[in-house]
Amino acid sequence: MGYRKAEQVLPLELIELIQNYVDGECLYIPRKTEERRSWGTQTTIRKELKERNTQIVSDHENGVCVKELAVKYYLSVKSIQRILREN
Repeated sequence: MGYRKAEQVLPLELIELIQNYVDGECLYIPRKTEERRSWGTQTTIRKELKERNTQIVSDHENGVCVKELAVKYYLSVKSIQRILREN
């Protein structure tokens, strides 16, 4: 997310109105609902997590216990249990 100067994109009247509420502070303006993207759609993280979870399930099926999986994948025991339950 990049920052743009308000003076470059907003009319002065609107800037002055906003200053009544947040003077000199950073303000996040969210995207319109129809423009929002799902988490992970612009990166490969979803694919990477799916591959990791598949490997966790495979390791567990091959006899690796939950505690060992937690250490191996740097996750909590609860997270490993959730991954196994969901897959």
